[in-house]
Amino acid sequence: MPRLLLVRHGHVEGIDPVRFRGRVDIPLTSTGKMQASRLAARLLKHSRPAFVYTSPMSRCVDTGEFIANASNAASATLEYLNDLDYGNWQWLTHNEAKQKWPEQFETWLTHPHLVRFPGGESLQDLVQRTADALRYILEKHAAEQRPIVLVGHDSVNRALLMQLLDQPLSSYWRVAQSPCAINEFEVGPAGVHVLRVNDTAHLEEA
Repeated sequence: MPRLLLVRHGHVEGIDPVRFRGRVDIPLTSTGKMQASRLAARLLKHSRPAFVYTSPMSRCVDTGEFIANASNAASATLEYLNDLDYGNWQWLTHNEAKQKWPEQFETWLTHPHLVRFPGGESLQDLVQRTADALRYILEKHAAEQRPIVLVGHDSVNRALLMQLLDQPLSSYWRVAQSPCAINEFEVGPAGVHVLRVNDTAHLEEA
């Protein structure tokens, strides 16, 4: 079974102050492009990826392009990796959402697995999509020896990690996902072996 590298896209507008970005197709900032370049160099240094899958959002496509170009790897978008659909909350700041939906916002912070965004998805929907992504990739690249890269979003990566770490959805907030962070794991007959989570050492280099 292949080794998978789950990464998050680079910095975009709406991370600070935080907004519910979701399906808003925002580009990488100059900082995000620099982060993506360093991420690509880090991945190439350790083991050249065989294939790069990305969310269809341009911030992930562009991050994946840095990786694919550096490693001369094929790439493709995968709808399963698309960001969480925040529905009516999309592009609102946290303060704006809290003012309009105070009880639901509080539940999102304390019991995220109990929330369905008005006009959007729930975490259960996201888990189903990301599980489909894993099945598809593991089946297609079952014999691959080099790593496969998945470029996703904060929410997408958390949903995947909850499954890989065998954690309940209620623990959604316990795992951080920084821009261009690396999560590495192997899936084999004996189960899942997690090698690293939210590794950003490459972004700290001078």
